[in-house]
Order: sequence, then C-alpha cells, then structure tokens
Amino acid sequence: MDLKNMTMDDLKQKLSAIDKKTLIKFGVGFGAIILFLIIYYAILNPMVKERKVKYQDKIQKEQEIVDFENNIISLKKTIKKMKPRFKETSTLFHSKAEVEDLYQSLSKHASVNGLVISKIEKKDPKPVLKVGVTDQSANNLQKEMVSYYKIPVDYEIKGNFLGYIKFKRAVSKQKKMLNFDKETISVVQNDSTGAIVATGELTIVGMPDEFF
Repeated sequence: MDLKNMTMDDLKQKLSAIDKKTLIKFGVGFGAIILFLIIYYAILNPMVKERKVKYQDKIQKEQEIVDFENNIISLKKTIKKMKPRFKETSTLFHSKAEVEDLYQSLSKHASVNGLVISKIEKKDPKPVLKVGVTDQSANNLQKEMVSYYKIPVDYEIKGNFLGYIKFKRAVSKQKKMLNFDKETISVVQNDSTGAIVATGELTIVGMPDEFF
C-alpha cells in the first residue's frame, strides 16, 4: 500500500471496509481497559496501599515483641546472677528487730568473757547515698537514693583487757556487719584485778527498706 499517494477517499474506503463487529469488539476492549484503570486507581490501589501499611505495621509490632521477649530473657539472666550476690550481701545487714535486740546480743558475748556493758546507746540512722547521688536534705531524700543506713551505737564496757579482746573477736565473727569505729581504753585506778573501761562507737548497717 502506497501511503504517500493515498487520498481521503481511499482512507474512507478502507475504514468502511472494516466490519462493524470488529469496531464494536475494539470499542468494548478499549472501554474495558479504561474501566479497569479507573477501578484500579480509584479503589484497588488505595486498598493495596492500606494493606501494605498494615502489613508493615504488623511486621514492626512482631519485631518489637521479639525484642521485648529478648529483653525479658536478658533481664531474667541478669536477675538470676544477682540473686546469690544480693542474698549474700543482704545477710550482712541488720533488720530493725535485730537492731533492737543488739543489747541482748552484745550482753551475751560480754557475759561469756567476764565483761559488763554499762552503757549502750543507739543513735539515729545515717543514710549512705548511692554512687552518683548528691547530698540530699532529709525532706528531699527518697528511698531509691539510699544504698544503706549506718546506725552508730555508743557503748561502755567494763572488765579485764583480755576478756575485752575476746569479746571483740567474737563479735567480729558474726555474720552481720559490725565495725568498731572509735575506741578508748582506760585502766581503772587502784584496781588489783587490772580492770579496764572501754568506751567508743560501733556501727551496724541496715537496708533502706527497714529504716527509711
């Protein structure tokens, strides 16, 4: 076919030769394509995007759950390691009841070694703050800030020097933490038995839960 020499009459003749059914089929097919594109961009595409967002959100939440479960496992392992250490450490601290029974406990050791406790006076507990916590006034202090409490106790003990040394040794062997911070030993004048008077301050420690 020579397109260069084709006239409008020739083109009309060619188009008129096309079967009407073919034109209808072509129109229906073209219309179907247009309809599909309209449905896709107006309805299907937004639905696909919405489902995609929901799927991504689901994946993210599942990952967060996995991370959370891993954190729980890690924390459980950490707590498991800390429990023996905490149990061992906590046994060193005095409870309130044990502090109140301190006189009976010390009197028992003193009596065994031939000593007499003439004075024992418990002072107010002093908080020892955790590392990184600055000094706080009593009004601003919170239990979470306190590592433990130091409870000073003034004492005066009479007896012989050897008995006093044995007394201190027996007290130091106790499981509970107890320190002799201050100590003054005086010899009783005109006493043929070599009696002494020991005065000083000892310190015991307590947990925040007990003394806050």
